[in-house]
Amino acid sequence: MHIQTIKFPIASNIFIPKSNLVQPHRIITGFFPPISVKIGVIYAKCSEVSCAKNCSSSSLNDFVEENDEKARKDIIIKDADVATLGNLCVDVVLSVPTLPPPSFEERRAYMDKLSSLKPDKKYWEAGGNCNMVIAAARIGLSCLSLGHVGDEIYGRFLLDVLHDEGIGMVEMSEDTDANAGNAAYETLLCWVLVDPLHRHGFCSRADFSKDPAFSWMSKLSGEVKSAIKRSKILFCNGYAFDELSPSLLVSALDYAMEVGTSIFFDPGPRGRTLNIGTADQRRALDKYLRMSDVLLLTSDEAESLTGITNPILAGQELLRKGMRAKWVIVKMGAKGSILITKSSVSAAPAFKVNVIDTVGCGDSFVAAIAFGFLHKMLTVNTLALANAVGAATAMGCGAGRSVATLGKVIQLLKDSNLNDDNFLSVFLDENSHIPEVILLSRASTYGSNGHLKHVSLKNVISELLSKLKAILEKRMVPS
Repeated sequence: MHIQTIKFPIASNIFIPKSNLVQPHRIITGFFPPISVKIGVIYAKCSEVSCAKNCSSSSLNDFVEENDEKARKDIIIKDADVATLGNLCVDVVLSVPTLPPPSFEERRAYMDKLSSLKPDKKYWEAGGNCNMVIAAARIGLSCLSLGHVGDEIYGRFLLDVLHDEGIGMVEMSEDTDANAGNAAYETLLCWVLVDPLHRHGFCSRADFSKDPAFSWMSKLSGEVKSAIKRSKILFCNGYAFDELSPSLLVSALDYAMEVGTSIFFDPGPRGRTLNIGTADQRRALDKYLRMSDVLLLTSDEAESLTGITNPILAGQELLRKGMRAKWVIVKMGAKGSILITKSSVSAAPAFKVNVIDTVGCGDSFVAAIAFGFLHKMLTVNTLALANAVGAATAMGCGAGRSVATLGKVIQLLKDSNLNDDNFLSVFLDENSHIPEVILLSRASTYGSNGHLKHVSLKNVISELLSKLKAILEKRMVPS
Protein backbone atom coordinates (compact mmCIF):
# COMPACT_ATOMS: atom_id res chain seq x y z
CA MET A 1 0.00 0.00 0.00
CA HIS A 2 1.24 3.46 -0.91
CA ILE A 3 2.07 5.66 2.10
CA GLN A 4 1.43 9.34 1.77
CA THR A 5 3.88 11.57 3.60
CA ILE A 6 1.96 14.42 5.22
CA LYS A 7 3.91 17.65 5.00
CA PHE A 8 3.76 19.87 8.07
CA PRO A 9 5.59 23.19 8.41
CA ILE A 10 7.80 21.97 11.26
CA ALA A 11 7.48 18.21 11.20
CA SER A 12 8.41 16.56 7.94
CA ASN A 13 9.27 13.16 9.40
CA ILE A 14 5.84 12.27 10.76
CA PHE A 15 3.48 9.83 9.07
CA ILE A 16 -0.09 9.96 10.42
CA PRO A 17 -2.64 7.49 9.07
CA LYS A 18 -6.28 8.30 8.68
CA SER A 19 -8.17 7.16 11.74
CA ASN A 20 -11.10 4.81 11.29
CA LEU A 21 -12.72 6.24 14.42
CA VAL A 22 -15.20 9.08 14.71
CA GLN A 23 -13.45 12.31 15.65
CA PRO A 24 -14.99 14.80 18.08
CA HIS A 25 -14.78 18.51 17.31
CA ARG A 26 -11.95 20.25 19.13
CA ILE A 27 -9.15 22.73 18.66
CA ILE A 28 -5.66 21.30 18.21
CA THR A 29 -2.64 23.60 18.17
CA GLY A 30 0.58 22.82 16.32
CA PHE A 31 1.19 20.07 13.78
CA PHE A 32 -0.30 17.10 15.59
CA PRO A 33 -3.66 16.05 14.11
CA PRO A 34 -6.52 14.62 16.19
CA ILE A 35 -5.97 10.87 16.30
CA SER A 36 -7.87 9.84 19.43
CA VAL A 37 -11.57 9.38 20.02
CA LYS A 38 -11.12 11.00 23.41
CA ILE A 39 -10.55 14.68 24.04
CA GLY A 40 -6.89 15.07 24.90
CA VAL A 41 -5.72 15.81 28.41
CA ILE A 42 -4.71 19.45 28.65
CA TYR A 43 -2.02 20.74 30.97
CA ALA A 44 -1.59 24.50 31.35
CA LYS A 45 0.55 26.74 33.50
CA CYS A 46 -1.43 29.56 35.11
CA SER A 47 -0.20 33.14 34.67
CA GLU A 48 -0.84 35.92 37.14
CA VAL A 49 -2.24 39.05 35.50
CA SER A 50 -2.02 42.44 37.20
CA CYS A 51 -2.27 46.04 35.98
CA ALA A 52 -1.90 49.46 37.58
CA LYS A 53 -5.13 51.39 38.13
CA ASN A 54 -4.14 54.08 35.65
CA CYS A 55 -3.04 51.82 32.79
CA SER A 56 -4.81 52.49 29.50
CA SER A 57 -7.30 50.13 27.93
CA SER A 58 -5.02 49.68 24.90
CA SER A 59 -2.04 48.75 27.05
CA LEU A 60 -4.27 46.42 29.05
CA ASN A 61 -5.38 44.74 25.82
CA ASP A 62 -1.76 44.41 24.71
CA PHE A 63 -0.87 42.94 28.11
CA VAL A 64 -3.74 40.43 27.98
CA GLU A 65 -2.92 39.43 24.39
CA GLU A 66 0.73 38.91 25.32
CA ASN A 67 -0.20 36.72 28.29
CA ASP A 68 -2.81 34.84 26.24
CA GLU A 69 -0.10 34.03 23.71
CA LYS A 70 2.23 32.86 26.50
CA ALA A 71 -0.53 30.71 28.00
CA ARG A 72 -1.20 29.11 24.60
CA LYS A 73 2.47 28.21 24.27
CA ASP A 74 2.44 26.64 27.75
CA ILE A 75 -0.53 24.36 26.96
CA ILE A 76 0.30 20.70 26.41
CA ILE A 77 -2.42 18.73 24.65
CA LYS A 78 -2.09 15.00 25.24
CA ASP A 79 -3.89 13.71 22.15
CA ALA A 80 -2.00 10.41 21.73
CA ASP A 81 -2.38 7.63 24.26
CA VAL A 82 0.87 5.72 23.77
CA ALA A 83 4.18 6.34 22.01
CA THR A 84 6.75 3.54 21.76
CA LEU A 85 10.46 4.34 21.71
CA GLY A 86 12.62 2.48 19.19
CA ASN A 87 12.66 -1.31 18.66
CA LEU A 88 11.08 -1.19 15.20
CA CYS A 89 12.04 -4.14 13.04
CA VAL A 90 10.77 -6.54 10.42
CA ASP A 91 10.57 -10.17 11.51
CA VAL A 92 11.45 -12.73 8.85
CA VAL A 93 9.92 -16.00 10.02
CA LEU A 94 11.56 -19.14 8.64
CA SER A 95 11.39 -22.85 9.37
CA VAL A 96 14.87 -24.32 9.83
CA PRO A 97 16.14 -27.85 10.53
CA THR A 98 18.23 -26.65 13.50
CA LEU A 99 18.43 -23.46 15.52
CA PRO A 100 21.53 -21.19 15.32
CA PRO A 101 24.66 -22.61 17.00
CA PRO A 102 25.64 -21.17 20.39
CA SER A 103 29.18 -19.95 19.64
CA PHE A 104 29.62 -16.33 18.52
CA GLU A 105 31.60 -17.04 15.34
CA GLU A 106 29.30 -19.85 14.22
CA ARG A 107 26.26 -17.66 14.82
CA ARG A 108 27.88 -14.88 12.82
CA ALA A 109 28.47 -17.22 9.88
CA TYR A 110 24.88 -18.42 10.23
CA MET A 111 23.71 -14.78 10.18
CA ASP A 112 25.77 -14.06 7.05
CA LYS A 113 24.04 -16.94 5.27
CA LEU A 114 20.64 -15.64 6.31
CA SER A 115 21.48 -12.14 5.12
CA SER A 116 22.22 -13.45 1.64
CA LEU A 117 18.68 -14.83 1.35
CA LYS A 118 15.85 -12.95 -0.32
CA PRO A 119 12.83 -14.35 1.53
CA ASP A 120 9.40 -13.98 -0.02
CA LYS A 121 7.23 -11.20 1.42
CA LYS A 122 4.80 -13.78 2.80
CA TYR A 123 7.42 -14.57 5.47
CA TRP A 124 7.72 -10.94 6.63
CA GLU A 125 5.98 -9.56 9.68
CA ALA A 126 6.10 -6.37 11.71
CA GLY A 127 8.11 -7.05 14.86
CA GLY A 128 9.52 -5.49 18.01
CA ASN A 129 7.42 -2.68 19.43
CA CYS A 130 5.01 -3.01 16.50
CA ASN A 131 3.44 -5.87 18.46
CA MET A 132 2.63 -3.58 21.36
CA VAL A 133 1.24 -0.66 19.32
CA ILE A 134 -0.85 -2.91 17.05
CA ALA A 135 -2.44 -4.59 20.08
CA ALA A 136 -2.97 -1.20 21.73
CA ALA A 137 -4.56 0.31 18.62
CA ARG A 138 -6.89 -2.67 18.29
CA ILE A 139 -8.28 -2.16 21.80
CA GLY A 140 -8.95 1.50 21.15
CA LEU A 141 -5.79 3.42 22.05
CA SER A 142 -4.30 6.05 19.74
CA CYS A 143 -0.67 5.15 19.12
CA LEU A 144 2.60 6.43 17.74
CA SER A 145 5.83 4.60 16.97
CA LEU A 146 9.03 6.60 17.42
CA GLY A 147 11.96 4.98 15.67
CA HIS A 148 13.94 4.53 12.49
CA VAL A 149 13.18 2.60 9.32
CA GLY A 150 15.21 2.68 6.13
CA ASP A 151 14.11 3.83 2.71
CA GLU A 152 13.97 0.32 1.22
CA ILE A 153 11.47 -2.49 0.76
CA TYR A 154 11.50 -3.55 4.42
CA GLY A 155 11.05 -0.01 5.71
CA ARG A 156 8.19 0.63 3.30
CA PHE A 157 6.58 -2.66 4.35
CA LEU A 158 6.74 -1.62 8.01
CA LEU A 159 5.22 1.80 7.27
CA ASP A 160 2.40 0.13 5.33
CA VAL A 161 1.58 -2.18 8.25
CA LEU A 162 1.54 0.68 10.76
CA HIS A 163 -0.59 2.80 8.43
CA ASP A 164 -3.11 0.01 7.91
CA GLU A 165 -3.44 -0.44 11.69
CA GLY A 166 -4.09 3.30 12.22
CA ILE A 167 -0.72 3.96 13.90
CA GLY A 168 1.34 7.11 13.35
CA MET A 169 5.08 6.82 12.79
CA VAL A 170 7.66 9.44 13.77
CA GLU A 171 11.05 9.03 12.09
CA MET A 172 13.85 9.65 14.61
CA SER A 173 16.50 10.39 11.99
CA GLU A 174 16.41 13.95 10.67
CA ASP A 175 18.18 13.27 7.36
CA THR A 176 17.31 9.85 5.99
CA ASP A 177 17.57 10.84 2.30
CA ALA A 178 21.26 11.73 2.64
CA ASN A 179 22.05 8.24 3.94
CA ALA A 180 20.07 6.12 1.51
CA GLY A 181 22.03 3.01 0.56
CA ASN A 182 24.17 3.01 3.70
CA ALA A 183 23.75 -0.37 5.45
CA ALA A 184 23.91 1.26 8.90
CA TYR A 185 20.71 3.15 8.07
CA GLU A 186 18.71 0.19 6.81
CA THR A 187 15.65 -1.18 8.57
CA LEU A 188 16.56 -3.76 11.21
CA LEU A 189 15.66 -7.34 10.33
CA CYS A 190 15.10 -9.97 12.98
CA TRP A 191 15.28 -13.52 11.70
CA VAL A 192 12.76 -15.59 13.67
CA LEU A 193 13.80 -19.21 13.25
CA VAL A 194 11.52 -22.12 14.10
CA ASP A 195 12.83 -25.68 14.33
CA PRO A 196 10.76 -28.88 13.87
CA LEU A 197 10.00 -28.90 17.63
CA HIS A 198 8.54 -25.36 17.33
CA ARG A 199 11.37 -23.87 19.38
CA HIS A 200 12.36 -20.32 18.47
CA GLY A 201 15.74 -18.75 17.77
CA PHE A 202 16.41 -15.12 16.91
CA CYS A 203 19.18 -13.43 14.91
CA SER A 204 19.77 -9.84 13.87
CA ARG A 205 22.77 -7.70 12.96
CA ALA A 206 22.44 -5.97 16.34
CA ASP A 207 23.61 -9.21 17.99
CA PHE A 208 27.09 -8.85 16.48
CA SER A 209 27.98 -5.26 17.24
CA LYS A 210 29.30 -3.70 20.45
CA ASP A 211 27.57 -0.44 19.55
CA PRO A 212 23.82 0.09 19.09
CA ALA A 213 22.63 -0.42 15.51
CA PHE A 214 21.77 3.27 15.16
CA SER A 215 24.64 4.68 17.20
CA TRP A 216 24.89 7.51 14.63
CA MET A 217 21.69 8.94 16.15
CA SER A 218 22.83 11.34 18.89
CA LYS A 219 19.91 13.58 19.86
CA LEU A 220 16.12 13.79 19.96
CA SER A 221 14.69 15.74 17.04
CA GLY A 222 12.03 18.40 17.48
CA GLU A 223 9.48 16.03 15.94
CA VAL A 224 10.30 13.29 18.44
CA LYS A 225 10.07 15.71 21.36
CA SER A 226 6.71 16.96 20.11
CA ALA A 227 5.42 13.39 19.89
CA ILE A 228 6.60 12.59 23.43
CA LYS A 229 5.02 15.79 24.73
CA ARG A 230 1.68 14.95 23.14
CA SER A 231 1.61 11.35 24.39
CA LYS A 232 0.17 10.25 27.71
CA ILE A 233 2.52 7.25 27.92
CA LEU A 234 6.03 6.67 26.58
CA PHE A 235 6.86 2.95 26.42
CA CYS A 236 10.43 1.67 26.23
CA ASN A 237 11.75 -1.87 26.45
CA GLY A 238 15.21 -3.34 26.88
CA TYR A 239 15.58 -4.10 23.17
CA ALA A 240 15.71 -0.35 22.47
CA PHE A 241 19.29 -0.51 23.82
CA ASP A 242 20.18 -2.67 20.78
CA GLU A 243 19.34 0.28 18.51
CA LEU A 244 19.76 3.51 20.45
CA SER A 245 22.55 4.78 22.69
CA PRO A 246 22.00 4.85 26.47
CA SER A 247 22.41 8.65 26.45
CA LEU A 248 19.67 9.06 23.82
CA LEU A 249 17.32 6.79 25.76
CA VAL A 250 17.97 8.76 28.94
CA SER A 251 17.29 12.00 27.03
CA ALA A 252 13.87 10.63 26.06
CA LEU A 253 13.19 9.62 29.67
CA ASP A 254 14.20 13.04 31.01
CA TYR A 255 12.09 14.86 28.44
CA ALA A 256 9.05 12.67 29.15
CA MET A 257 9.29 13.54 32.84
CA GLU A 258 9.65 17.23 31.99
CA VAL A 259 6.44 17.32 29.92
CA GLY A 260 4.30 15.14 32.19
CA THR A 261 4.31 11.95 30.10
CA SER A 262 4.05 8.71 32.09
CA ILE A 263 6.85 6.21 31.49
CA PHE A 264 6.36 2.46 31.06
CA PHE A 265 9.49 0.28 31.03
CA ASP A 266 9.86 -3.43 30.32
CA PRO A 267 13.55 -4.44 30.56
CA GLY A 268 12.82 -7.89 29.09
CA PRO A 269 15.65 -10.42 28.68
CA ARG A 270 18.07 -7.54 27.97
CA GLY A 271 17.73 -6.40 31.59
CA ARG A 272 20.08 -9.15 32.75
CA THR A 273 22.86 -8.20 30.30
CA LEU A 274 22.37 -4.46 30.74
CA ASN A 275 22.75 -4.94 34.49
CA ILE A 276 26.32 -6.18 33.91
CA GLY A 277 26.97 -4.09 30.80
CA THR A 278 28.93 -0.88 30.26
CA ALA A 279 28.82 1.93 32.79
CA ASP A 280 26.51 3.91 30.48
CA GLN A 281 24.16 0.95 30.08
CA ARG A 282 24.02 0.32 33.83
CA ARG A 283 23.31 3.99 34.56
CA ALA A 284 20.57 4.15 31.93
CA LEU A 285 18.96 0.91 33.15
CA ASP A 286 19.09 2.12 36.75
CA LYS A 287 17.47 5.43 35.81
CA TYR A 288 14.65 3.73 33.92
CA LEU A 289 14.03 1.39 36.86
CA ARG A 290 13.98 4.30 39.31
CA MET A 291 12.07 6.89 37.29
CA SER A 292 9.41 4.86 35.43
CA ASP A 293 5.78 5.07 36.51
CA VAL A 294 5.08 1.45 35.57
CA LEU A 295 7.57 -1.44 35.44
CA LEU A 296 6.74 -4.72 33.69
CA LEU A 297 8.84 -7.87 34.10
CA THR A 298 8.60 -11.63 34.09
CA SER A 299 9.26 -13.37 37.41
CA ASP A 300 12.71 -14.47 36.14
CA GLU A 301 13.57 -10.91 35.08
CA ALA A 302 12.45 -9.52 38.44
CA GLU A 303 14.67 -12.05 40.20
CA SER A 304 17.68 -11.25 38.01
CA LEU A 305 17.41 -7.53 38.83
CA THR A 306 16.74 -7.88 42.56
CA GLY A 307 18.17 -11.26 43.57
CA ILE A 308 14.78 -12.09 45.14
CA THR A 309 12.98 -15.28 44.08
CA ASN A 310 9.52 -14.40 45.39
CA PRO A 311 7.86 -12.19 42.71
CA ILE A 312 5.85 -10.18 45.24
CA LEU A 313 8.91 -9.39 47.35
CA ALA A 314 10.90 -8.61 44.19
CA GLY A 315 8.18 -6.22 43.04
CA GLN A 316 8.11 -4.53 46.43
CA GLU A 317 11.89 -4.08 46.27
CA LEU A 318 11.62 -2.41 42.86
CA LEU A 319 8.88 -0.14 44.23
CA ARG A 320 11.04 0.74 47.22
CA LYS A 321 13.95 1.76 44.99
CA GLY A 322 11.74 3.59 42.50
CA MET A 323 11.20 7.31 42.92
CA ARG A 324 8.08 7.51 40.73
CA ALA A 325 6.86 3.93 40.45
CA LYS A 326 3.12 3.45 40.85
CA TRP A 327 2.80 -0.12 39.59
CA VAL A 328 5.19 -3.05 39.28
CA ILE A 329 3.68 -5.84 37.21
CA VAL A 330 5.11 -9.35 37.25
CA LYS A 331 4.13 -11.59 34.34
CA MET A 332 3.83 -15.24 35.40
CA GLY A 333 3.17 -16.79 31.99
CA ALA A 334 0.52 -19.52 31.99
CA LYS A 335 -0.11 -18.97 35.71
CA GLY A 336 -1.29 -15.37 35.46
CA SER A 337 0.02 -12.01 36.59
CA ILE A 338 0.57 -9.89 39.70
CA LEU A 339 0.35 -6.11 40.13
CA ILE A 340 2.11 -4.60 43.14
CA THR A 341 1.54 -1.11 44.53
CA LYS A 342 2.82 0.45 47.73
CA SER A 343 -0.40 -0.47 49.56
CA SER A 344 -1.70 -3.65 47.95
CA VAL A 345 -1.13 -6.64 45.69
CA SER A 346 -3.56 -7.69 42.95
CA ALA A 347 -3.43 -11.03 41.18
CA ALA A 348 -5.29 -12.60 38.28
CA PRO A 349 -4.99 -16.20 37.07
CA ALA A 350 -4.49 -16.72 33.34
CA PHE A 351 -7.27 -17.74 30.96
CA LYS A 352 -7.27 -21.26 29.54
CA VAL A 353 -6.76 -21.20 25.77
CA ASN A 354 -5.40 -23.43 23.03
CA VAL A 355 -1.88 -22.01 22.75
CA ILE A 356 -0.51 -21.87 19.19
CA ASP A 357 2.38 -19.41 19.55
CA THR A 358 3.54 -17.34 22.53
CA VAL A 359 5.54 -14.79 20.47
CA GLY A 360 4.09 -11.33 21.07
CA CYS A 361 2.02 -12.30 24.13
CA GLY A 362 4.07 -10.15 26.50
CA ASP A 363 3.92 -7.17 24.14
CA SER A 364 0.14 -7.49 23.83
CA PHE A 365 -0.11 -7.75 27.62
CA VAL A 366 1.65 -4.37 27.96
CA ALA A 367 -0.89 -2.76 25.62
CA ALA A 368 -3.75 -3.76 27.91
CA ILE A 369 -1.90 -2.54 31.01
CA ALA A 370 -1.60 0.85 29.30
CA PHE A 371 -5.36 0.77 28.60
CA GLY A 372 -6.17 0.10 32.26
CA PHE A 373 -3.72 2.76 33.47
CA LEU A 374 -5.17 5.45 31.19
CA HIS A 375 -8.78 4.53 31.97
CA LYS A 376 -8.05 4.49 35.72
CA MET A 377 -9.43 0.96 35.97
CA LEU A 378 -9.21 -1.13 39.13
CA THR A 379 -5.91 -2.99 39.26
CA VAL A 380 -7.48 -6.46 39.22
CA ASN A 381 -9.63 -5.47 36.21
CA THR A 382 -6.51 -4.24 34.44
CA LEU A 383 -4.75 -7.57 35.03
CA ALA A 384 -7.78 -9.53 33.82
CA LEU A 385 -7.85 -7.53 30.58
CA ALA A 386 -4.08 -7.89 30.10
CA ASN A 387 -4.26 -11.65 30.63
CA ALA A 388 -7.09 -11.84 28.10
CA VAL A 389 -5.25 -9.83 25.44
CA GLY A 390 -2.08 -11.89 25.95
CA ALA A 391 -4.05 -15.14 25.77
CA ALA A 392 -5.89 -14.04 22.63
CA THR A 393 -2.51 -13.39 20.99
CA ALA A 394 -1.29 -16.88 21.99
CA MET A 395 -4.20 -18.35 20.02
CA GLY A 396 -2.72 -17.01 16.76
CA CYS A 397 0.45 -17.85 14.86
CA GLY A 398 3.23 -15.29 15.22
CA ALA A 399 3.06 -11.68 16.27
CA GLY A 400 2.72 -8.40 14.34
CA ARG A 401 -0.61 -8.46 12.52
CA SER A 402 -1.41 -11.77 14.25
CA VAL A 403 -1.69 -10.23 17.73
CA ALA A 404 -5.07 -10.13 19.45
CA THR A 405 -8.02 -8.47 17.77
CA LEU A 406 -10.72 -6.70 19.76
CA GLY A 407 -13.25 -9.32 18.67
CA LYS A 408 -11.04 -12.17 19.90
CA VAL A 409 -10.55 -10.49 23.27
CA ILE A 410 -14.29 -9.94 23.70
CA GLN A 411 -15.04 -13.57 22.85
CA LEU A 412 -12.36 -14.84 25.23
CA LEU A 413 -13.80 -12.74 28.05
CA LYS A 414 -17.28 -14.03 27.29
CA ASP A 415 -16.01 -17.61 27.55
CA SER A 416 -14.44 -16.75 30.95
CA ASN A 417 -12.44 -19.96 31.16
CA LEU A 418 -10.17 -19.06 34.08
CA ASN A 419 -7.29 -21.16 35.41
CA ASP A 420 -7.20 -22.20 39.06
CA ASP A 421 -6.74 -19.23 41.37
CA ASN A 422 -4.43 -20.98 43.86
CA PHE A 423 -1.18 -19.98 42.10
CA LEU A 424 -0.76 -17.10 44.54
CA SER A 425 -0.86 -19.12 47.76
CA VAL A 426 2.79 -20.19 47.68
CA PHE A 427 3.92 -16.57 47.50
CA LEU A 428 1.47 -15.28 50.11
CA ASP A 429 2.89 -17.58 52.76
CA GLU A 430 6.03 -15.40 52.71
CA ASN A 431 4.08 -12.12 52.59
CA SER A 432 1.67 -12.25 55.50
CA HIS A 433 2.44 -8.61 56.36
CA ILE A 434 0.80 -7.28 53.16
CA PRO A 435 -2.29 -5.29 54.24
CA GLU A 436 -4.45 -6.29 51.26
CA VAL A 437 -4.26 -8.89 48.51
CA ILE A 438 -6.92 -8.69 45.78
CA LEU A 439 -7.46 -11.92 43.86
CA LEU A 440 -9.60 -12.45 40.76
CA SER A 441 -11.66 -15.54 41.52
CA ARG A 442 -14.32 -17.73 39.95
CA ALA A 443 -16.29 -17.32 43.17
CA SER A 444 -19.64 -15.70 42.37
CA THR A 445 -19.47 -13.08 45.12
CA TYR A 446 -16.98 -10.72 46.66
CA GLY A 447 -15.47 -11.96 49.90
CA SER A 448 -12.51 -11.70 52.25
CA ASN A 449 -10.41 -14.28 54.02
CA GLY A 450 -8.01 -12.50 56.34
CA HIS A 451 -6.07 -10.05 54.20
CA LEU A 452 -7.07 -11.92 51.01
CA LYS A 453 -9.97 -10.31 49.13
CA HIS A 454 -11.69 -12.34 46.41
CA VAL A 455 -13.14 -10.39 43.49
CA SER A 456 -15.81 -12.03 41.36
CA LEU A 457 -14.72 -12.89 37.82
CA LYS A 458 -18.31 -12.43 36.65
CA ASN A 459 -18.43 -8.81 37.82
CA VAL A 460 -15.01 -7.98 36.37
CA ILE A 461 -15.90 -9.54 33.00
CA SER A 462 -19.13 -7.55 32.90
CA GLU A 463 -17.28 -4.27 33.43
CA LEU A 464 -14.61 -5.10 30.85
CA LEU A 465 -17.11 -6.16 28.20
CA SER A 466 -19.03 -2.93 28.67
CA LYS A 467 -15.89 -0.89 27.91
CA LEU A 468 -14.72 -2.98 24.97
CA LYS A 469 -18.13 -3.24 23.31
CA ALA A 470 -18.42 0.56 23.44
CA ILE A 471 -15.12 0.81 21.53
CA LEU A 472 -16.33 -1.76 18.99
CA GLU A 473 -19.58 0.15 18.46
CA LYS A 474 -17.71 3.42 17.84
CA ARG A 475 -15.64 1.73 15.15
CA MET A 476 -18.78 0.57 13.39
CA VAL A 477 -20.21 4.10 13.11
CA PRO A 478 -19.59 5.30 9.51
CA SER A 479 -17.36 8.37 9.17
